[in-house]
Amino acid sequence: MIRGGDRVFIDTGAWIALAAVRDAMHLRARETWTSLLDAGARPIVSTPVLLETFSYLQRKIAHEVALAWWTSLDQVPFLERLECTNVELKAAMRYFARRELHKLSLVDATSFVLMKKHKVRIAFTFDTHFAAAGFRLA
Repeated sequence: MIRGGDRVFIDTGAWIALAAVRDAMHLRARETWTSLLDAGARPIVSTPVLLETFSYLQRKIAHEVALAWWTSLDQVPFLERLECTNVELKAAMRYFARRELHKLSLVDATSFVLMKKHKVRIAFTFDTHFAAAGFRLA
């Protein structure tokens, strides 16, 4: 259950599903997004996730969709953006030694490091790596 003020990390897959109306997870993503905002959740995103999402939308969907999504971020209430430094990148590399995180991406690993650093315990994602790393899924 999400409570008002809970900080929720928004992962690439969730952003893609929200932006791409033909995505198989679009309806589920819209329902989750609406419930998060209605509950007063505070969305958080990282620079690597922003870059990964934009690149995916631009290359796989349409350039215009990527630009519209990027512009729409300014309308997301209380959206907090987390920077990723070399310190976090180095820390992210340690996740690759964990067997339960098979086929983990570097973007996900940076997400885990940033979530731990900023004490964010909930992720809006369709990626089970987040649960395997100890985070709660929205």
